Amino acid sequence: MSNKRDAIRSFLKLEPAATDVPLVIETSTEEEGYRRSLVTYSDRHGHPIPAYLFEPTESATGNGVVALHQHNSRWDIGKSEVAGLDGDPLQAFGPALARRGISVLAPDAIGFESRRDTAPEIPDVAPPIENPRNSIENWLQYYNHAMHRIVQGELLIRDVLDDVARAVTVLQSRKTIDRTGLIGHSYGGTAALFAAALDERSDYACVSGALCSYARKFSDGIPLDMALVIPGFAAEFDVDDLVDSITPRPLFVVSADADRYSADAEAVIEKSHASFQERGCAENLRHLHVTGGHPLDHERFEAIIAWVAER
Repeated sequence: MSNKRDAIRSFLKLEPAATDVPLVIETSTEEEGYRRSLVTYSDRHGHPIPAYLFEPTESATGNGVVALHQHNSRWDIGKSEVAGLDGDPLQAFGPALARRGISVLAPDAIGFESRRDTAPEIPDVAPPIENPRNSIENWLQYYNHAMHRIVQGELLIRDVLDDVARAVTVLQSRKTIDRTGLIGHSYGGTAALFAAALDERSDYACVSGALCSYARKFSDGIPLDMALVIPGFAAEFDVDDLVDSITPRPLFVVSADADRYSADAEAVIEKSHASFQERGCAENLRHLHVTGGHPLDHERFEAIIAWVAER
C-alpha cells in the first residue's frame, strides 16, 4: 500500500530515482539467441557499476528484467554467475531468459566481483581459508561498506536500493523494452523485495529464498546480511509490509521447507494475502513452496523462468 511504501521510503531516507542514467557498452559477444554486452553506468556517487546486458536477437518480447545475484559468501562473483560464466549454473538467469526473448540487466552489487575494495591483510586474526577468494579480507571490505556508512549516518541498503533503481532506469530507457521486473535469489531476492516494494516503476517481482520475517530471524538466530542492518527498522516494519507495498503488482515468492532464509514464508504470504484480496488481485500473489534447502534446484529455477516469461 502506498502509505506503507511512503513510510518506509521516508524511514530509509530514499531519494527519488534517477531519471537519466547514461549507459556505456564496453564489449559485446554474440551467443545463440542473444547478445551479451559488458556495460557500465554510474552509481549516485559517480562510481561505475559494471553489469552484463542480455538482449535477445530472436523473438524479443519487450520484457526486461533486472536480475540481482545471490550472496553465498562469494564476493569474487556477482554478475558473472547470473551470466552463467562462473558459479552455480542454476543462477544463470541471463542466458535462460534472453533465449525466451527477455532482456536482462545483471549488475554487480556493492562489494562483489568488480565492485570489491582492496582490504589490508590481517593474518593475525584470519582463520584458515579453504577458498582464498572468500578470505577474511573479502569479508572485511564488505563489512566496512556497511559499518563505515552507519557511522556517517548513511546505510548500505540506501545505496543498494539506489543502484537497483538506476538499473531499472537503464532498462526502461531501452526503446525495445516496455515492461520491467525484478528477480533475485537469497541476497538478490532481498534486494528485489525491498526495491519492488519501494519503487512502483517495477511491474512485477520474483523473490526466491529470501522471504523471512525479522521476528523469525531473531528467534532462530538467522544471520542478517550487512544491507539489512538498518537501525530501528524492525521496531517499525517487517517484511509483510514490503509485500503489502508491492500490491497490486504481481509477486512470485519461491521458498523451501529446509531453507532458513525463507523459514516463515508461508506465514508472511498468508498475512499479506488480504492486501491483494482487498485490491481485487489475489491471483497476483503466487507462492511456490517446495521440499529442499536454500540453493536453487531445477524445479525452482525453471519455475522462475516460466513465471517471468508469462509476464
